[in-house]
Parts: sequence; structure tokens; C-alpha cells
Amino acid sequence: MNKTLQQEKDFLLLIESHKRVIYKVCYMYATDKEQLDDLYQEIVMNLWRAYPSFRGESSSATWIYRISLNTCISYRRKSKHQIQAVTLPVDFEAFDEEDGKTSQLRELYRLIHALSPLERALILLWLEERSYDEIARIMGISKNNVGVRLNRIREKLKNMSNQ
Repeated sequence: MNKTLQQEKDFLLLIESHKRVIYKVCYMYATDKEQLDDLYQEIVMNLWRAYPSFRGESSSATWIYRISLNTCISYRRKSKHQIQAVTLPVDFEAFDEEDGKTSQLRELYRLIHALSPLERALILLWLEERSYDEIARIMGISKNNVGVRLNRIREKLKNMSNQ
């Protein structure tokens, strides 16, 4: 098998194994289904462009998060969309209404969507249970700064939910 074909196969496997991560990042930045699809495609395109230079110095998940977040933040800047609370394209029907958490989840996503793009990125990584070290690597900030910013964001979300 030639090198290019093998590279394409490896890339497709990588995307397939991290599809959930890419969609989660898209959910945090998209305001509708069309934008979600556009962001996903743009992220995959950017990943493909960067794939030949991926040296494996960080985990593939860290690399994908970084490119996904950068793509979404750049997309927001280019499109000059105002950040506003919108209905997110999350399938809440997949959650059991009986447990009472669906409405809490809807409210959490609504509040998170009102945060700045960088705050959204940080809280998304934290909700994904990434370590402070990994969040720091992905975001390009110090581990201490991650802790400080996350505390501020959690406080901000708490205040927003009390309004």
C-alpha cells in the first residue's frame, strides 16, 4: 500500500475514534445545526491539513482538541456572530426525563453558551474531565492559570444561574 493511501486510512481512523470530541467542541460554539455541520467540516479539513506535521509530541486527543478549539474560535471571529443564548443542537431526548436532570442539563448548556469562546473552551475541557495539565497544554496557558480561570468561570455560571 502506498504511503498516501495509508496516511488517508490512518487519518480517517483517527477522526472516527475522536468524532465525539470534535462534535462536543462544535456543540459549544454552534448556534444551529447548519453551523454545527460547517464547524465539523472545517475542523476535519484543518486536521487533515495539519496531519502531516503531527509529530505525536502530545496525545492525538490533545492535538485534536487544540485544532478544534482554534477552528471554532477563529470561525466565531471571522463570522462576527454575537454570542447569545440559543437552543443548542443537543439531543436531550436521549436523557431520561424521569431522573429530573434533563432540565438541569438544558440550563447548563444555555449558560455555557453565554460564556466567551475561551471560557467555553475551558469549561468544556473541564467537563470532559481533562486534567489541569492537559487543559494547560491544549489552551497554551499555565496549570495555575487553568485553576484560576476555572474557578472564575464556575463562579460566573453560579451567578448567572441565580439571576
